[in-house]
Amino acid sequence: MLTAIVLIDTDAARIPEVAAAIADVPGVSEVYSVTGEVDLIALVRVREHEALADVIADQVSKVEGVLRTQTYIAFRAYSKHDLEQAFDLGIED
Repeated sequence: MLTAIVLIDTDAARIPEVAAAIADVPGVSEVYSVTGEVDLIALVRVREHEALADVIADQVSKVEGVLRTQTYIAFRAYSKHDLEQAFDLGIED
C-alpha cells in the first residue's frame, strides 16, 4: 500500500465543498481542514504507484476550487496503530 500526503490550496470561500468533493475521490482515505499555509490535507492510499497519478493529478487537482497541490509520498509509517490489522478480514492461515 502506497500512501501520499497531499497539501491543497483552495478557494477559501469553498473549503467545505472542495473537501467533500475530494473525500469522494476513490483512493482518498481522509481529508482534513487545517490551519497554516495550506487549506486542506488529504491522505491518498493506493496499491500501485501509477494509481497516484490517476488519483492526484487526474482527479484531486481537477476538483473545482483546488488552486494548487503539493504531494509527499510516504516511505515508512511509524505509528502505534497497526495498519495491517485495520485491513484484516479475520481469516486465519
